[in-house]
Amino acid sequence: MPAHFRSAELFARAVQVIPGGVNSPVRSFAAVGGRPVFFARGAGSRIYDVDGNEYIDCVCSWGPLILGHAHPRVVERVQRVVRDGTTFGAAIEAEVEMAELLTSAVASIEMVRLVSSGTEAVMSAVRLARAYTGRDDIIKFEGCYHGHSDGLLARAGSGVATLSLPDSPGVPADYAAHTILAPYNDLDAVRAIAQRRRASIAAIIVEPVAGNMGVVAPEDGFLEGLRQVATEIDALLIFDEVITGFRLGCGGAQQRYGVAPDLTTLGKIIGGGFPVGAYGGRREIMAMVAPPGPVYQAGTLSGNPVAVAAGLETLRLLDEPGVYEGLERTGESLERALAAAASQASAAASVGRVGSMLTLFFAPQAPRDYASAKTADTDRYASFFRAMLEQGVYLPPSQFEAILVSTAHTSEDIQQIAEAAREALARPPR
Repeated sequence: MPAHFRSAELFARAVQVIPGGVNSPVRSFAAVGGRPVFFARGAGSRIYDVDGNEYIDCVCSWGPLILGHAHPRVVERVQRVVRDGTTFGAAIEAEVEMAELLTSAVASIEMVRLVSSGTEAVMSAVRLARAYTGRDDIIKFEGCYHGHSDGLLARAGSGVATLSLPDSPGVPADYAAHTILAPYNDLDAVRAIAQRRRASIAAIIVEPVAGNMGVVAPEDGFLEGLRQVATEIDALLIFDEVITGFRLGCGGAQQRYGVAPDLTTLGKIIGGGFPVGAYGGRREIMAMVAPPGPVYQAGTLSGNPVAVAAGLETLRLLDEPGVYEGLERTGESLERALAAAASQASAAASVGRVGSMLTLFFAPQAPRDYASAKTADTDRYASFFRAMLEQGVYLPPSQFEAILVSTAHTSEDIQQIAEAAREALARPPR
């Protein structure tokens, strides 16, 4: 069993000065037991903690590191840029290049605004949708997480589901009332809401592939149906592609499923490991954003030179031939390995996967919505997580998050994960 003395010392210091000892709740390991591991460095598919232990990283910083840790070309680009300055709070050439690349890659985006996080991107897109339509209400789906802005934390999955926190503490009830919840993959429920409240609905927002109740794929016709409903009631359709953007292909989930939203939010991968976000869509909608329009949104570090440089290099590497085919194969291999390990152990488990994002659910069937995801055995997952960590495999410290693989993961990595999973599942839960 690896020693974590230094991590324990750091956590003891952290809890004195940081709420819960962490700067994002899922990092606390509260859902899986034990104390969090503090990491020191990463290279390729591997990460190393402050005690010198090595792990295969199956989290990849929750998605941005699709090329693995410290990719040489990304590091070299960042080093060159940072020597010339880390921020100007003013226009730079690289942000124009990024906007041109995003509008070229994602067919539904004609104009785009860069921000500093996925939460900020979603918050801004929702404000814009309300302004464009002159309406207040938003339909969101149970288990879909769109950042921690007021009004969008209702049944938000992710760390909220894992820790069983109240839906939206600190949010005024009259504000939260403008968020209308629907079950994921239930088009009839959406149609019923639209019929009842069509005059008040500004937008339907959805993770086109849910990644924050574990990976749950859209059923046939679901996304197409949302497009149809939004059009019928003159509301906007917003795809939150903070996770799926440039992970499921250069055009994101919307390209994979052939459905065009009115607005798209992006993050994670487009920053290459640095804080970033973006929202974009049709030209006439985006023209309402200040300064040409009345919808105010601003940010000191928006279009930050270092983040944009890392993101540009990452996206250019992803555009090379065969990259996404390789990621698909890696995801499929890991899915088969985990499913085989569960079957061999006669474990009540299933795998949800789309491309290079997947979740091992401790439930007999892969979930189709938040209600079925919540039936997963979180205690069994916690035991599995700890057993895998002991064997040098770092999984998401939550049943309701996604394993996210990178181009750096090799067939040897998958084999090592498979062997660890067989060993972990053979142990009695503890």
